[in-house]
Amino acid sequence: MKSVSRLLALGLTCGLNLCLTLSAHAAPMRWGEIRDGSLYLQANRPDTVNVSWAPAWQADANEERIYLLDGQGKLQGERLIAATESRGKQSWPLLPGAASYRLEIPGYSFRHYKVEHDDSTVALFAPAKVHFSAETHDGAELYFKVAPGERVVLAGKFHGGVSTLQAQRLSDKLQLLLPLKPYRAYWQFDEVELPVAATEQVWRLRLRGSGKAAFWLDGTANLFAQNPQQLKPLLEDAGQTQLTLHNELLGPTPNLGVALPYVMPPPSSFAVLDALKARSASYYSFVDVTQKQPKYENKFRQLYQQRFGITHDITLLAGSQRQADLRANTMSNAGLDAWLAATRALGGKGTHYIGFADEPNLNYPDYASYQSIFNSMAKQVRSNPANAKAGVRIAMPATSRLVNGPFADNAADKRGIDWAKRLLAESADQVDALAWHEWMIRDLLATRVYRDSVRRAADLVGLDANGRPRKALLLDQTNMSSGSSLSPYDQETHYASLWWASVVINSSQDGLLEMLNFFQAADEPNYPKGMFKVINDNQFVMKPVGWAQQFIQEHWLHSVMRLENSAFEVDALAMASELQRSVLGVNKAKRLQQVSLAGAKCPLANGSLRYFGADNRSRDAPFSCDNGRLSFELPGETLFALSWSAQ
Repeated sequence: MKSVSRLLALGLTCGLNLCLTLSAHAAPMRWGEIRDGSLYLQANRPDTVNVSWAPAWQADANEERIYLLDGQGKLQGERLIAATESRGKQSWPLLPGAASYRLEIPGYSFRHYKVEHDDSTVALFAPAKVHFSAETHDGAELYFKVAPGERVVLAGKFHGGVSTLQAQRLSDKLQLLLPLKPYRAYWQFDEVELPVAATEQVWRLRLRGSGKAAFWLDGTANLFAQNPQQLKPLLEDAGQTQLTLHNELLGPTPNLGVALPYVMPPPSSFAVLDALKARSASYYSFVDVTQKQPKYENKFRQLYQQRFGITHDITLLAGSQRQADLRANTMSNAGLDAWLAATRALGGKGTHYIGFADEPNLNYPDYASYQSIFNSMAKQVRSNPANAKAGVRIAMPATSRLVNGPFADNAADKRGIDWAKRLLAESADQVDALAWHEWMIRDLLATRVYRDSVRRAADLVGLDANGRPRKALLLDQTNMSSGSSLSPYDQETHYASLWWASVVINSSQDGLLEMLNFFQAADEPNYPKGMFKVINDNQFVMKPVGWAQQFIQEHWLHSVMRLENSAFEVDALAMASELQRSVLGVNKAKRLQQVSLAGAKCPLANGSLRYFGADNRSRDAPFSCDNGRLSFELPGETLFALSWSAQ
């Protein structure tokens, strides 16, 4: 995973045909081609930031959003870029101030972004870690600063483009060369430790090669500038969050759950499974297994229902493990029959959705191929009334993403929402639920698109006279990344806790979603993206996101209440169960937030405020009441739960 770099005294010169930097004295200053990262901008005089974009890959299948926040974290600009807008421009004004604006270009992006601003505006770029953040042509040159005594690591990953990082300390011309090697696992990368100095040091970083670039710093601020004069301290003011609660119920909260393994779990795993408090589950059923062993699934499905209380689930019928190419043949028919028999054996408790094929828009060549398997299997399910009596329901189409296309060629023809629309038009009476998977929304500021996707799904199926979706909405698999394209900075840290809390809150915001499942429960060797992992062969330990899931479930109530929220960096969800009330929230930013809540009787009856931070522990926190408005100081990167009893 790590490499030992060589100390070299190279006199390398960098060409000026750059993507990340032009001349240090150019006006305007230009950045490009950014694909994933934050650009912090501190204006010394009135300025304008100009953003333009061009297609990178499958842009016509994917809409995107970019954001501009001010120095207090308030949203100053949000630009929705339609899938039809492969190329475009956006400009926003920048006012002078000590605190920095933040221009956010969330990854994974399907477009190249170029940014221009006045060269008097201080600009610092924070790249993504492990994931590629930019593209270069014939190299690029940037600068970074190291404080006295800091133990700093320069790291990078080879994504088929930039192949070497060259760092030179300006004070004495000491140089380090970090070759970036290809690895079998996505999460492997190269790194080198910089020598510790007693005084502040400025380093020049040269990216050698063309194409995708992934580079970052650990042990110090992960910030890069186009010239040393721009390496100023990053200043951010405290944020203000005003919440207003309304006594209006919008709908039920979704059942929160996880994808469970296709085996009988060992008793040593029961404690962590209990701690997750899952109320729903995602399963697979592999027809090549059940054709040979029709009762293979019965034992562990019954355990999950009887021991862990999971009566709300969805199963994706697949051809074989990790292969989704289900076909209408005797093996598939036998596999479906075995699953239906196993479900009837559960005794008619709960609701058990079945989806035919896993992510068909990714795995089938076209819609017609999927339509034929759907029609065949739906007919097989409906042919026996005992299946419906046992709680069997049909979900479709379990696509890879909904609004945007899958990670495949010709993705514009395979958007999940388009396939679902066609299937509903042709076979609505065969459909009980709309299911989809959401991947690659890795940025904490971009998680609000989860709320948008749920609303778009509700618009697609329509609402009944009570304002409820006519078909159940199931977001049955989600994670930051699809497949094994994982970063340990995402999956193994508190970042995953912030991300999951934000996804839960945004997906639940309108009371429209029935199921939300994290993929997956346990790490696998090639897919370490679970809520817990195994160490020492049979010891199961919780990962940060698992502890966050436990915290969320402890404060999860039945119904969503309407809540107004002025903040962009803080997500919050108000809930009710009879006389219980709670507001679950997360501060996704590093800055302190001054939070106030109106609409709840203050002082609160049996009120408590709990924080959950990077130490994976929950603790009591103080709050105050002034003129009927409750307020508290919310630290950066912290989950909170405010609970009380309604009078």
